[in-house]
Amino acid sequence: MKIRKEYTCTSCRKTPLTKDEVGASKKLLGTETKELYCIDCLAAYLEVTPEDIQEKIQMFKEDGCELFK
Repeated sequence: MKIRKEYTCTSCRKTPLTKDEVGASKKLLGTETKELYCIDCLAAYLEVTPEDIQEKIQMFKEDGCELFK
């Protein structure tokens, strides 16, 4: 059984981040980033709405991005 590591939002300290939140942070900030954000904090950091992030996540999933599997 694979145990998933728990990640914490760099900004608000929310724990645990969802797989989609971790994937979105890595996809939008670079796969090597150490800074991971929840949807709300990532949206604020990128100066977009949380809905914009959700739409991007859905698009990445539909495109088959490995970060969202």
